[in-house]
Amino acid sequence: MTPEMSFECLLVTPDPAVFATMETLLQDYSIATKVCAYPSRAASMLEDGSTDLIVIDLESEDSTQFLRQVATRTRQKPTVLGVSANDCVAPGVHVILRKPVTLYAGDLCLREAYSRMVHEYRKHTRFAVMERVEAVDNEHRSVPITVTNIGEGGVGITSVESLRIGCILSFGLRLPELANQISLQARVLWTRPYGAAGCEFAHVSPFDLHLLHAWLESRYRFKQTVIV
Repeated sequence: MTPEMSFECLLVTPDPAVFATMETLLQDYSIATKVCAYPSRAASMLEDGSTDLIVIDLESEDSTQFLRQVATRTRQKPTVLGVSANDCVAPGVHVILRKPVTLYAGDLCLREAYSRMVHEYRKHTRFAVMERVEAVDNEHRSVPITVTNIGEGGVGITSVESLRIGCILSFGLRLPELANQISLQARVLWTRPYGAAGCEFAHVSPFDLHLLHAWLESRYRFKQTVIV
């Protein structure tokens, strides 16, 4: 999901009652929905990687095989809401909704799934920055870097210097429209031959973390839901 788009759901069920109730609720949450009756046909609908939520009837034939396919995706994995007549535990299912499905029960489960989707979206979303800064590594060497993007979990950077995985870079960063510079310590998680690297935050002071979260929050754009 991009900052200007609504979440997207793949609803997989041959049950008309489940379809009718869940479609109504998904519309209330402003979640765009694709529908497929059978799991065996649903896997191809995940190929574009835009699905944030899967609502699947666990009593459908091939539902287990479909969930295994979802689990093997290397890209960001969607939240899975399983619909079942009993409290069965299915691998890869985050929320269980019991049949018969009612608007009240469906809303409770969808709220839980929605909260997880928002958390996952925030964790993986990055915003472009392109700010050149002078960092200091944990051996007190000066390392010029360009911060290319930032999110709740870390930053993307480029550098002409060779960066060692695991090293910690300390630097100040001035974000667009933010008056105060924030101080960050970031640990290098991966590098690429062309100079790009991905970092997780190793330490951010509570004050600077508050500034960062407020800045990120001002840029998230969730489509307004009917449910509050």
